[in-house]
Amino acid sequence: MNRALGAATMGVLLLSPVALTACSAGQVTQTATQERDKTGAQGQAGDITLRQAQLTYPRGGVYESGDDAELQVAIVNGGTEDDTLVSVEGEGFGDVEIRTSTGATGASSRRSAGSSDEIEIPADSTIFIGGDEASLTLTDLDEGLATGQYMELTFTFENSGEVTVPVTVANPDESLERGEAFDFQEEEGSEESREGEQREGGENN
Repeated sequence: MNRALGAATMGVLLLSPVALTACSAGQVTQTATQERDKTGAQGQAGDITLRQAQLTYPRGGVYESGDDAELQVAIVNGGTEDDTLVSVEGEGFGDVEIRTSTGATGASSRRSAGSSDEIEIPADSTIFIGGDEASLTLTDLDEGLATGQYMELTFTFENSGEVTVPVTVANPDESLERGEAFDFQEEEGSEESREGEQREGGENN
């Protein structure tokens, strides 16, 4: 009986590390292949897909009331026919300013939000708003906006219809420098020093 019990115990001890290792490996595998979501909102209308729509990170970290905010978005036309962005509408700003580098809309234009400013989106291609091809700026914000806050914008296309997406203020491109850390030990020492001075003052009186 003792020999049998001893053999069984040794078997458990030998198998235990294997079992623990397998369990640990299973837990790691579940998260090893996960990828972070890309920044910016996405939406689709017909053959048009909006990707990574966001407002650029503001100087100083916050948009103030009356500021202009530049939009960044990739517009993908996955269809076989050209399409056209005919309007951008929303609340919380005054005007929409669109600039394109070439074509009939090449001259700078500034009109009220939701007007017929146009950007052509050729078939089977992508236009980057906020790059060299075109820019779109929301002018005269009604209220301040900070990172993480958003406004809803409706993009209307001539053939594909409209799509509304929540456009968030982007995070900074690089980590911001933190302020000087608070020294709790120094503060505690200062408190003790002040208490000692008060005691000495009371004794002298």
